[in-house]
Amino acid sequence: MPIGVGLVGLGMAVTPHMLSLQDLESAGRVRIIGGHAPSAARREAFTARWGAPAFAELEGLLGAPGLDLVLILAPPGAHLAVAQQAIARGKHLLVEKPLELTVARGEALAAAAEAAGLRCGVCLQHRFRPAALHLKEALDRGALGTPLSASASIRWWRDDAYFAQPGRGTMARDGGGVLLTQAIHTIDLLMHLMGPVRDVAGFALTSPLRNIDTEDVAAAALRFENGAIGVLDATTVARPGFPERIEIAGTGGSALLLAHRLELHGADGAPPTVLGEEGSGGGGADPMAFDHGPHRALITEMLDAIEAGREPSNNARSALPVQRLIEAVLAGRAPRA
Repeated sequence: MPIGVGLVGLGMAVTPHMLSLQDLESAGRVRIIGGHAPSAARREAFTARWGAPAFAELEGLLGAPGLDLVLILAPPGAHLAVAQQAIARGKHLLVEKPLELTVARGEALAAAAEAAGLRCGVCLQHRFRPAALHLKEALDRGALGTPLSASASIRWWRDDAYFAQPGRGTMARDGGGVLLTQAIHTIDLLMHLMGPVRDVAGFALTSPLRNIDTEDVAAAALRFENGAIGVLDATTVARPGFPERIEIAGTGGSALLLAHRLELHGADGAPPTVLGEEGSGGGGADPMAFDHGPHRALITEMLDAIEAGREPSNNARSALPVQRLIEAVLAGRAPRA
C-alpha cells in the first residue's frame, strides 16, 4: 500500500518536497494526504498550486485517515513540538534541517522518536546527490588512499528579498545564520565523507549588509578524527553566489566536488574522471534553484526504511554531529563587523 504523507509548514521548502512526492505518488509509493500551516494564505496557495488539501489545524492533518509519515518543514524552533504531537499519533517523521534550534533539542526529538519505535529522518539531501554518492563510494574503497586534507567552501549570496520574510536570519526564528541555515548541507556532506571532526578553531561575524542577529560570515580550521586537516569557509555575502565546493586530497589522489560535478584525480597523472554537471546548487539569489532529484532520493530512502522496519541512513541522530560542529565554531564568534 502507498505510504500516506502529510506536510507541516508550507513555506519555501515545500516545493522540492511536493515535486518529489508527486513523482513518488505517480510511481505508487506514496499518497499525498495534505498539508498544514498556521497561515491561511499559505494554505490557499498550497492547495491552488498542488491540488492537495490543506488543514487549518495540525490535529486535523494528524488525524486524517491513512497518514503514516509527516514531513516537518516548519521553522526549526517548531520542530520538537510538532514532532511530539505526531509521535503521540504514531506517525513517522522526516524533518527539515536543522533537526532543531540546538543540539539539546535535536537530541530530545531523536530520543522521542526512538522511544516510540518510530522512524525519524532528516532532510540533508546533499548526501543523495549522484556525484556525492560516487565520491562516498570512492572514499570507502580507498580510491584516494589515506585522506590528508579536506575542506569545504560555501560562498553564497542572499539578497534583500530573502531576508524580507519576518524573522529570517534571526536567532529567534532560525537559531543560527549561514552555518545552521545555508552551509549545514555542505558541512554535513563533508563530515559524511570524512567522518567526525576532532578539533575545531572557528570565527564568525555578522556583516553590515542586512539587519540580522546571526552570522553571515564564518571560517574554521578543522582536524578530523582520521588525522586529516582542513578549513571551512562559509558566507552569504559573496555576490552573485558561487557553487559550493568540497576538496579532498589523499595519498592516492584528489577529489573536487563542485555542487553536482565531481572530478577524481588519481596519483598516476591520468586524465580525471568527471561526473555530473556543475549546476547552481541554490547558492545565488534564488535559494530554490536546484533539481529536486536528491530530495526524491532522500524521501525514497525514508519510505524504504519504513517498509523494511529499519533506520534510514539519514536518521535523526546522523544530523547531530554537524550541529555539534556548528555550535563549536560559533563558540568563538566575533562581534558584528
